[in-house]
Amino acid sequence: MTLVYLDSLSDPRLDAYARLTEAQLRSKLEPERAVFIAESEKVIERAFAGGMEPLSLLMEEKWLDAMAPLIASMEARARQRLGAPELPVFVAPHDELARLTGFELTRGALGAFRRPALPSLADTLRDARLVAVLEDVTNHTNVGAIFRSAAALGVDAVLVSPACYDPLYRRAVRVSMGTVFQVPWTRIGNLDEPNRPGEGAWSAEGLSALHDLGFTCAAMALSDDSVTPDELVTLLAERKAATGEAAKLALLFGTEGDGLAPATIARCDYTVRIPMAHGVDSLNVAASSAVAFYAFRHLSQLGR
Repeated sequence: MTLVYLDSLSDPRLDAYARLTEAQLRSKLEPERAVFIAESEKVIERAFAGGMEPLSLLMEEKWLDAMAPLIASMEARARQRLGAPELPVFVAPHDELARLTGFELTRGALGAFRRPALPSLADTLRDARLVAVLEDVTNHTNVGAIFRSAAALGVDAVLVSPACYDPLYRRAVRVSMGTVFQVPWTRIGNLDEPNRPGEGAWSAEGLSALHDLGFTCAAMALSDDSVTPDELVTLLAERKAATGEAAKLALLFGTEGDGLAPATIARCDYTVRIPMAHGVDSLNVAASSAVAFYAFRHLSQLGR
Protein backbone atom coordinates (compact mmCIF):
# COMPACT_ATOMS: atom_id res chain seq x y z
CA MET A 1 0.00 0.00 0.00
CA THR A 2 1.57 3.28 -1.15
CA LEU A 3 0.47 5.80 1.46
CA VAL A 4 0.93 9.50 0.77
CA TYR A 5 0.19 11.73 3.76
CA LEU A 6 -0.84 15.28 2.88
CA ASP A 7 -1.59 18.26 5.08
CA SER A 8 -3.49 20.28 2.47
CA LEU A 9 -5.77 19.87 -0.53
CA SER A 10 -3.54 22.28 -2.45
CA ASP A 11 -1.30 19.43 -3.62
CA PRO A 12 -1.67 19.21 -7.45
CA ARG A 13 -2.02 15.43 -7.20
CA LEU A 14 -5.46 16.08 -5.72
CA ASP A 15 -6.70 18.20 -8.63
CA ALA A 16 -9.19 15.53 -9.72
CA TYR A 17 -10.80 15.57 -6.28
CA ALA A 18 -10.55 19.24 -5.34
CA ARG A 19 -10.37 21.48 -8.39
CA LEU A 20 -11.31 19.94 -11.73
CA THR A 21 -14.89 20.41 -12.92
CA GLU A 22 -16.96 17.50 -14.20
CA ALA A 23 -16.40 18.73 -17.75
CA GLN A 24 -12.64 18.77 -17.19
CA LEU A 25 -12.77 15.29 -15.68
CA ARG A 26 -14.59 13.98 -18.77
CA SER A 27 -11.79 15.44 -20.96
CA LYS A 28 -13.62 15.03 -24.28
CA LEU A 29 -10.63 16.29 -26.24
CA GLU A 30 -8.38 13.68 -24.64
CA PRO A 31 -10.69 10.76 -23.76
CA GLU A 32 -7.77 8.54 -22.77
CA ARG A 33 -7.21 10.92 -19.81
CA ALA A 34 -10.85 11.07 -18.73
CA VAL A 35 -11.60 10.38 -15.07
CA PHE A 36 -14.62 9.96 -12.82
CA ILE A 37 -14.86 10.14 -9.03
CA ALA A 38 -16.47 7.46 -6.87
CA GLU A 39 -17.59 8.43 -3.37
CA SER A 40 -17.84 6.09 -0.35
CA GLU A 41 -16.39 2.65 0.26
CA LYS A 42 -19.44 0.84 -1.19
CA VAL A 43 -19.39 2.82 -4.43
CA ILE A 44 -15.62 2.45 -4.79
CA GLU A 45 -15.98 -1.31 -4.23
CA ARG A 46 -18.70 -1.60 -6.89
CA ALA A 47 -16.71 0.46 -9.37
CA PHE A 48 -13.73 -1.84 -8.92
CA ALA A 49 -15.90 -4.98 -9.11
CA GLY A 50 -17.39 -3.57 -12.32
CA GLY A 51 -13.96 -3.59 -13.95
CA MET A 52 -13.13 0.09 -13.54
CA GLU A 53 -9.43 1.00 -13.30
CA PRO A 54 -8.54 2.90 -10.09
CA LEU A 55 -5.99 5.71 -10.40
CA SER A 56 -5.82 6.84 -6.78
CA LEU A 57 -7.73 6.92 -3.50
CA LEU A 58 -8.26 9.74 -1.00
CA MET A 59 -9.42 9.17 2.55
CA GLU A 60 -9.09 9.87 6.23
CA GLU A 61 -6.55 7.75 8.09
CA LYS A 62 -9.24 6.06 10.14
CA TRP A 63 -10.55 4.35 6.97
CA LEU A 64 -7.28 2.65 6.07
CA ASP A 65 -7.91 -0.56 8.02
CA ALA A 66 -11.44 -1.00 6.67
CA MET A 67 -10.31 -0.31 3.10
CA ALA A 68 -7.12 -2.43 3.29
CA PRO A 69 -8.59 -5.63 1.71
CA LEU A 70 -10.06 -3.65 -1.20
CA ILE A 71 -6.81 -1.73 -1.71
CA ALA A 72 -4.91 -5.04 -1.73
CA SER A 73 -7.24 -6.37 -4.43
CA MET A 74 -6.72 -3.22 -6.48
CA GLU A 75 -2.96 -3.55 -6.20
CA ALA A 76 -3.08 -7.23 -7.12
CA ARG A 77 -5.04 -6.49 -10.29
CA ALA A 78 -2.68 -3.64 -11.18
CA ARG A 79 0.34 -5.96 -10.91
CA GLN A 80 -1.18 -8.11 -13.64
CA ARG A 81 -0.95 -5.18 -16.09
CA LEU A 82 2.58 -4.77 -17.39
CA GLY A 83 3.98 -1.37 -16.49
CA ALA A 84 0.97 -0.32 -14.41
CA PRO A 85 1.93 2.38 -11.86
CA GLU A 86 1.50 1.88 -8.14
CA LEU A 87 -1.85 2.94 -6.70
CA PRO A 88 -1.33 6.02 -4.49
CA VAL A 89 -3.53 6.24 -1.42
CA PHE A 90 -3.67 9.86 -0.34
CA VAL A 91 -4.38 10.41 3.35
CA ALA A 92 -5.49 13.82 4.60
CA PRO A 93 -6.92 15.17 7.87
CA HIS A 94 -10.66 15.40 8.27
CA ASP A 95 -10.67 19.20 8.53
CA GLU A 96 -9.05 19.47 5.09
CA LEU A 97 -11.28 16.85 3.50
CA ALA A 98 -14.36 18.55 4.93
CA ARG A 99 -13.63 21.47 2.58
CA LEU A 100 -14.59 19.26 -0.36
CA THR A 101 -18.17 19.84 -1.46
CA GLY A 102 -20.36 17.00 -0.23
CA PHE A 103 -17.52 15.25 1.60
CA GLU A 104 -19.72 14.32 4.56
CA LEU A 105 -21.84 12.26 2.14
CA THR A 106 -18.83 10.22 1.01
CA ARG A 107 -18.38 8.43 4.34
CA GLY A 108 -14.73 9.34 4.36
CA ALA A 109 -13.33 7.85 1.15
CA LEU A 110 -13.11 8.84 -2.51
CA GLY A 111 -11.58 7.15 -5.53
CA ALA A 112 -10.45 8.47 -8.91
CA PHE A 113 -11.01 5.98 -11.74
CA ARG A 114 -10.23 6.00 -15.43
CA ARG A 115 -13.40 6.64 -17.42
CA PRO A 116 -14.02 3.64 -19.70
CA ALA A 117 -14.74 3.90 -23.42
CA LEU A 118 -18.44 3.49 -24.17
CA PRO A 119 -19.39 0.14 -25.71
CA SER A 120 -21.33 -0.09 -28.95
CA LEU A 121 -25.11 -0.35 -28.89
CA ALA A 122 -24.98 -3.90 -30.24
CA ASP A 123 -22.51 -5.01 -27.58
CA THR A 124 -24.51 -3.38 -24.80
CA LEU A 125 -27.73 -5.07 -25.90
CA ARG A 126 -26.35 -8.54 -26.60
CA ASP A 127 -28.76 -11.06 -25.01
CA ALA A 128 -30.82 -8.20 -23.51
CA ARG A 129 -34.60 -8.52 -23.29
CA LEU A 130 -35.58 -5.53 -21.12
CA VAL A 131 -33.83 -2.18 -21.44
CA ALA A 132 -34.47 1.39 -20.31
CA VAL A 133 -33.92 4.40 -22.56
CA LEU A 134 -33.52 7.82 -20.94
CA GLU A 135 -34.29 10.79 -23.16
CA ASP A 136 -32.78 14.08 -21.98
CA VAL A 137 -33.12 13.33 -18.27
CA THR A 138 -31.42 16.43 -16.88
CA ASN A 139 -31.37 15.67 -13.17
CA HIS A 140 -28.46 13.68 -11.77
CA THR A 141 -30.50 12.39 -8.85
CA ASN A 142 -33.09 10.94 -11.22
CA VAL A 143 -30.42 9.35 -13.40
CA GLY A 144 -28.82 7.69 -10.37
CA ALA A 145 -32.15 6.55 -8.94
CA ILE A 146 -33.21 5.00 -12.27
CA PHE A 147 -29.97 3.01 -12.41
CA ARG A 148 -30.52 1.78 -8.86
CA SER A 149 -34.02 0.58 -9.73
CA ALA A 150 -32.76 -0.97 -12.97
CA ALA A 151 -30.13 -2.96 -11.07
CA ALA A 152 -32.54 -4.05 -8.34
CA LEU A 153 -35.23 -5.17 -10.78
CA GLY A 154 -32.99 -6.95 -13.25
CA VAL A 155 -33.07 -4.59 -16.23
CA ASP A 156 -30.45 -5.71 -18.76
CA ALA A 157 -29.16 -2.30 -19.89
CA VAL A 158 -29.74 1.45 -19.80
CA LEU A 159 -29.36 3.65 -22.87
CA VAL A 160 -29.07 7.43 -22.58
CA SER A 161 -29.71 10.04 -25.25
CA PRO A 162 -27.01 12.53 -26.25
CA ALA A 163 -28.57 15.27 -24.09
CA CYS A 164 -29.15 13.06 -21.04
CA TYR A 165 -27.01 13.84 -18.01
CA ASP A 166 -23.89 11.77 -17.47
CA PRO A 167 -24.43 8.56 -15.41
CA LEU A 168 -20.83 8.89 -14.15
CA TYR A 169 -21.38 12.36 -12.68
CA ARG A 170 -20.58 12.27 -8.95
CA ARG A 171 -24.14 12.77 -7.72
CA ALA A 172 -25.56 10.23 -10.16
CA VAL A 173 -22.98 7.63 -9.12
CA ARG A 174 -23.61 8.33 -5.43
CA VAL A 175 -27.41 8.16 -5.69
CA SER A 176 -27.16 4.94 -7.69
CA MET A 177 -25.07 3.44 -4.86
CA GLY A 178 -22.58 2.36 -7.51
CA THR A 179 -25.10 0.38 -9.57
CA VAL A 180 -24.05 2.38 -12.66
CA PHE A 181 -21.12 -0.06 -12.66
CA GLN A 182 -23.39 -3.11 -12.52
CA VAL A 183 -25.88 -2.31 -15.28
CA PRO A 184 -24.44 -2.09 -18.82
CA TRP A 185 -25.07 1.31 -20.40
CA THR A 186 -24.12 3.43 -23.38
CA ARG A 187 -25.25 6.45 -25.38
CA ILE A 188 -27.81 6.06 -28.16
CA GLY A 189 -28.42 8.28 -31.19
CA ASN A 190 -26.11 10.45 -33.24
CA LEU A 191 -23.63 11.86 -30.72
CA ASP A 192 -22.23 14.29 -33.30
CA GLU A 193 -25.51 16.20 -33.62
CA PRO A 194 -25.90 19.28 -31.37
CA ASN A 195 -27.77 18.52 -28.15
CA ARG A 196 -31.29 19.89 -28.48
CA PRO A 197 -33.22 18.70 -25.43
CA GLY A 198 -36.90 18.17 -26.07
CA GLU A 199 -36.72 17.80 -29.85
CA GLY A 200 -36.23 14.03 -29.94
CA ALA A 201 -33.85 14.25 -32.91
CA TRP A 202 -31.75 11.40 -31.50
CA SER A 203 -34.68 8.98 -31.79
CA ALA A 204 -34.76 8.93 -35.59
CA GLU A 205 -31.52 6.99 -35.63
CA GLY A 206 -31.76 5.56 -32.12
CA LEU A 207 -35.16 3.90 -32.35
CA SER A 208 -34.41 2.63 -35.84
CA ALA A 209 -31.38 0.87 -34.37
CA LEU A 210 -33.49 -0.63 -31.57
CA HIS A 211 -36.07 -1.87 -34.06
CA ASP A 212 -33.31 -3.41 -36.17
CA LEU A 213 -32.15 -5.28 -33.05
CA GLY A 214 -35.65 -6.68 -32.55
CA PHE A 215 -36.90 -4.44 -29.76
CA THR A 216 -40.45 -3.25 -29.29
CA CYS A 217 -40.28 0.38 -28.18
CA ALA A 218 -42.75 1.61 -25.56
CA ALA A 219 -42.97 5.28 -24.59
CA MET A 220 -43.91 5.92 -20.97
CA ALA A 221 -46.23 8.87 -21.54
CA LEU A 222 -49.82 10.06 -21.37
CA SER A 223 -51.78 9.92 -24.61
CA ASP A 224 -55.26 9.09 -25.83
CA ASP A 225 -54.14 5.78 -27.33
CA SER A 226 -51.96 4.62 -24.45
CA VAL A 227 -52.19 1.18 -22.89
CA THR A 228 -51.53 0.07 -19.33
CA PRO A 229 -48.49 -2.07 -18.46
CA ASP A 230 -50.79 -5.07 -17.92
CA GLU A 231 -52.34 -4.59 -21.35
CA LEU A 232 -48.93 -4.45 -23.00
CA VAL A 233 -47.86 -7.59 -21.13
CA THR A 234 -50.89 -9.33 -22.67
CA LEU A 235 -50.14 -8.00 -26.16
CA LEU A 236 -46.53 -9.17 -25.96
CA ALA A 237 -47.65 -12.61 -24.74
CA GLU A 238 -50.10 -12.91 -27.64
CA ARG A 239 -47.38 -11.98 -30.11
CA LYS A 240 -45.05 -14.59 -28.63
CA ALA A 241 -47.77 -17.24 -28.87
CA ALA A 242 -48.34 -16.35 -32.53
CA THR A 243 -44.70 -16.06 -33.62
CA GLY A 244 -42.79 -18.15 -31.12
CA GLU A 245 -40.32 -15.29 -30.61
CA ALA A 246 -39.57 -14.02 -27.12
CA ALA A 247 -40.33 -10.34 -26.60
CA LYS A 248 -37.57 -7.74 -26.34
CA LEU A 249 -38.82 -4.48 -24.84
CA ALA A 250 -37.28 -1.01 -24.64
CA LEU A 251 -39.00 1.33 -22.17
CA LEU A 252 -38.50 5.03 -22.91
CA PHE A 253 -38.57 7.69 -20.19
CA GLY A 254 -38.46 11.46 -20.64
CA THR A 255 -37.22 14.32 -18.55
CA GLU A 256 -39.07 15.61 -15.52
CA GLY A 257 -41.91 17.95 -16.46
CA ASP A 258 -41.86 17.90 -20.26
CA GLY A 259 -41.59 14.13 -20.63
CA LEU A 260 -40.73 12.50 -23.94
CA ALA A 261 -40.57 14.58 -27.12
CA PRO A 262 -43.62 14.17 -29.39
CA ALA A 263 -41.33 12.99 -32.21
CA THR A 264 -39.95 10.25 -29.98
CA ILE A 265 -43.42 9.10 -28.90
CA ALA A 266 -44.53 8.98 -32.54
CA ARG A 267 -41.63 6.65 -33.41
CA CYS A 268 -42.49 4.19 -30.63
CA ASP A 269 -44.66 1.10 -31.12
CA TYR A 270 -46.75 1.71 -28.00
CA THR A 271 -47.46 4.42 -25.48
CA VAL A 272 -47.81 3.16 -21.91
CA ARG A 273 -49.46 4.90 -18.97
CA ILE A 274 -49.45 3.85 -15.32
CA PRO A 275 -53.00 3.89 -13.87
CA MET A 276 -53.26 6.27 -10.89
CA ALA A 277 -55.81 7.31 -8.30
CA HIS A 278 -56.80 10.56 -6.55
CA GLY A 279 -56.41 12.67 -9.66
CA VAL A 280 -52.65 12.21 -9.82
CA ASP A 281 -51.63 12.37 -13.48
CA SER A 282 -47.95 11.48 -13.33
CA LEU A 283 -45.09 10.22 -11.18
CA ASN A 284 -41.52 11.40 -10.84
CA VAL A 285 -39.52 9.74 -13.64
CA ALA A 286 -37.45 7.73 -11.18
CA ALA A 287 -40.59 6.43 -9.46
CA SER A 288 -42.33 5.63 -12.75
CA SER A 289 -39.28 3.73 -13.97
CA ALA A 290 -39.35 1.48 -10.89
CA VAL A 291 -43.06 0.76 -11.41
CA ALA A 292 -42.50 -0.02 -15.10
CA PHE A 293 -39.47 -2.23 -14.46
CA TYR A 294 -41.50 -4.28 -11.98
CA ALA A 295 -44.51 -4.48 -14.31
CA PHE A 296 -42.35 -6.06 -17.02
CA ARG A 297 -40.20 -8.15 -14.67
CA HIS A 298 -41.08 -11.34 -16.60
CA LEU A 299 -38.69 -10.04 -19.28
CA SER A 300 -35.97 -9.04 -16.82
CA GLN A 301 -33.33 -11.08 -15.06
CA LEU A 302 -35.85 -11.57 -12.23
CA GLY A 303 -38.12 -13.53 -14.56
CA ARG A 304 -35.56 -15.89 -16.07
